[in-house]
Amino acid sequence: MDKPAGRPCRNLNDEFRCGIHEVLPQRGFKGCVVFDCFGAGQRITQETFGGRDWRSAPDLAGDMFALLPIVRQLHELMWFLTEALRLDEARRLHPKLRAALDETDALAAGNPAELRGFDVDAYRARVNPLLRRASEMARSRVAGRRADHSGAHLIGRRLRGADLRGASFRGALLIGADLSGADLRRADFTGADLRGADLRGANLEGALFLTASQLRSAVTGADHP
Repeated sequence: MDKPAGRPCRNLNDEFRCGIHEVLPQRGFKGCVVFDCFGAGQRITQETFGGRDWRSAPDLAGDMFALLPIVRQLHELMWFLTEALRLDEARRLHPKLRAALDETDALAAGNPAELRGFDVDAYRARVNPLLRRASEMARSRVAGRRADHSGAHLIGRRLRGADLRGASFRGALLIGADLSGADLRRADFTGADLRGADLRGANLEGALFLTASQLRSAVTGADHP
């Protein structure tokens, strides 16, 4: 289905819910299945615009749609920071991580004018080194060589059964990669593209920054017997 940006999906029902949510994969909407706004949509509606919506107040539509990508990125950062705070190995960084989490939450609570003028890319660039450090501290407990595949193009790569403990896949393209049976304990998946990657039988215990939407985009034993 094709539609211009900012135009409501024709499958959106009167309660602002997806009318075909239960059959999205069968209807070909794979992108919708793996999308996660990290609660940004709810915050924009309930907090930024005080419970108003673009149907009852159409003049708000432009602002609400424009702010979603900004608030979504801030909420995604909050998720990463919260995950980092769960890492015992990064305990020394916890005060800085908590401060960054509080700051990010406060920024996401800004008014529409403040959010419109906010340089979210520059802010992410300031917070990301802290998250990288937390990842390094957590992965340093893994003995031996830790592969660095940050930003790597691993589309369709055969890595079946590989020992990838503590590896970094930050921003890596793993589309269609075969990671079945691989040991991925304490591997960092920040921003990795796992669409169609085969994770059946892989050991993901303690994997870092692996989101639910990344798992939904991959091939797993749960949905591919």
